[in-house]
Amino acid sequence: MKEKLKVFKSYFIITLGVFINSIGWTAFLIPAKIVGGGLYGVSSLINFSTGFPVGLSYLLMNIILILIAIKTLGGGFGIKTIYGIITSSFFISIFENIFKQPLVDDRFLVAIIGGILSGAGVAIYFTQGASTGGTDIIAMIINKYRDVSPGRSMFFMNLAIISSSYFLFHSIEKIIYGIVVMAVSSYSLDMILEGSKQSAQVMIFSEKYKEIAEKISTEIRRGVTVLEGYGWYTKNKRNVLMIVIRKKEVPMIMYAIKSIDKDAFISIGNVMGVYGKGFEKIRR
Repeated sequence: MKEKLKVFKSYFIITLGVFINSIGWTAFLIPAKIVGGGLYGVSSLINFSTGFPVGLSYLLMNIILILIAIKTLGGGFGIKTIYGIITSSFFISIFENIFKQPLVDDRFLVAIIGGILSGAGVAIYFTQGASTGGTDIIAMIINKYRDVSPGRSMFFMNLAIISSSYFLFHSIEKIIYGIVVMAVSSYSLDMILEGSKQSAQVMIFSEKYKEIAEKISTEIRRGVTVLEGYGWYTKNKRNVLMIVIRKKEVPMIMYAIKSIDKDAFISIGNVMGVYGKGFEKIRR
């Protein structure tokens, strides 16, 4: 039963992410005729020039890409990716017939909000190991035959897609809005994916270090390291606690310290990356 609930939760989160992403495109970017990156951008260009439905062209292009990828990369595309592609095409097809005008009038706001929603949606289903296909498949194929990183490939592909809107609209302004969408979307994606992984290093100077260490170890269940220190001004030896935690755990640590020693000296610093038990795994 637990396994079924876990699977259901995963697919629910994927659906939510795809839904948010689709709203970003259909309620803001597509009706404002702003071209973003990826296959959504290509599908939008096709729609603006021919009137062909965005959802259908997106689905057809992904089917072609997956068939090519299976032949060149092998059948490594999971059920979640197939589900993401189908669900995305479904939502886009429905919403593009509902939203005929962007929800806000200001085009710059449209680019910002659309970029935030599209990036946030991608980040949400990325957390579940899902994808909606598109340019990331092309990037993987390029990476197999050329020494070009997927990130670099996707950047240049997206830039090419956005720039090509000039041939349709003859407007530099449209390209600028497209680049704004790409930048905001990338920032939104990174903030959600990396925000939950941000860590902090806490140094605690207190005469009651033993009580504080015990409380943090038993109640918050974080490892505590006791360092031997020497106060240069006082010329006294004193022990210092060092703890590495998630940023979201900082308030809990502060409350634990305050409940024991209100006069404790505390230093909190940002940590670029933490690898090991309880944090991130070292990847090759």
